[in-house]
Amino acid sequence: MNFDLLIKNACLQDGRRNIDVACSNGTILAVRPNIEESASVTIDAQGQLLSPPFVDPHFHMDSTLSLGQPRMNISGTLLEGIALWGELKPKQSVDDIIKRAIHYCDLAVAMGIGAIRSHVDVCDDELKSVTAMLEVRRLVAPYLDLQLVAFPQDGLLRDPNAHANLIRALDMGVDVIGGIPHFERTTQDGTSSIKILCELAANRGLRVDMHCDESDDPHSRHVETLASETLRLGLQGRVAGSHLTSMHSMDNYYVSKLLPLLAEAELHAIPNPLINIMLQGRHDSYPKRRGQTRVPELKAAGVNVGFGSDCMMDPWYSMGRADMLDVASMGLHVGQLSSRADMAWCFDAVSYNSAAIMGLQGYGIVEGGQANMVLLQATDPIEAIRLKATRLMVFRQAKLIAQTPASHTKLELPGRPSLIDPAKPLL
Repeated sequence: MNFDLLIKNACLQDGRRNIDVACSNGTILAVRPNIEESASVTIDAQGQLLSPPFVDPHFHMDSTLSLGQPRMNISGTLLEGIALWGELKPKQSVDDIIKRAIHYCDLAVAMGIGAIRSHVDVCDDELKSVTAMLEVRRLVAPYLDLQLVAFPQDGLLRDPNAHANLIRALDMGVDVIGGIPHFERTTQDGTSSIKILCELAANRGLRVDMHCDESDDPHSRHVETLASETLRLGLQGRVAGSHLTSMHSMDNYYVSKLLPLLAEAELHAIPNPLINIMLQGRHDSYPKRRGQTRVPELKAAGVNVGFGSDCMMDPWYSMGRADMLDVASMGLHVGQLSSRADMAWCFDAVSYNSAAIMGLQGYGIVEGGQANMVLLQATDPIEAIRLKATRLMVFRQAKLIAQTPASHTKLELPGRPSLIDPAKPLL
């Protein structure tokens, strides 16, 4: 048999080494050692890590790369970022949003990202962000899975037109129902918004992803209601709570009750390590809270956890480079996930776990899976996170779509090696 693509001598995420991966017609047909058949294209991985593409389950593509428009976030806080986004929305055009978003998608693909879930603000009566992002989704479909969330940024009940706009966005083709219950004016309104949105999801057969309890307030407990509504409506496995930062401030007794509820509801959790560590704890002096939700405890309770990047160069976050290994590294450090098993799990949190959150089909280096893969300049997931490993090759449907030269440093030191490979710290 003549394959379209054959990658030989790869390491896989599960620890297998010297594995060959053969693909035809955009599908992985064989994953095993010593495949002898020929292929139109054969690549020797030379023992490097072959991974499925990275998955970002939480991003805001309608605001990305807008840093400094119309002004900078002087305080660097979450609330000033929300206010600044409110200033930008009426000024930007659909074309502005498309241009920024497409450029971000280029960056993301180059960094090995194959799927993104982006929240799209519907608190704009013109629905400019929705119109723009639907067009972006169409344009990038050949090389990137883009899932869109109808997100009432200003509050489903707090904004007088948000509910109607959200329905319009869904009718236009947006995939997922979003919410922000902690930003409603009262706790009761937050609870009501969750019930309205979950019932809408149940009626339409859609997934739910809510910004939930993005606060340092231990009494912001909307995730409890989100889990309860998930169970009441039979939405298990289709609902995600993003951020969940108030959990880092809750007392342990309450959390001991909450975690089993989240697990029973099969709720997905999406911490956003870069943004959470930057924006939370702003009212603290010292000691200062870390900001990230209780990742080790959620993981131990059996809750599926996927790390999101959230923002890049926008009103909320001036940094970022579309790198899910940056995200995994920050999640590892902030969560003190320092055992070898936990560090390797952090790679899962930006790949398989997040693919499950998005409900991606055919994901993974498995026979019958889609031939979407990334070859990294590292030999295992931990090393990939440590090095923020170079994405040597990115494949979509078995076709090479991005390539980056290996990272090496040339030394001019007498008696020392002339070339240093960061993936080989010991000679």
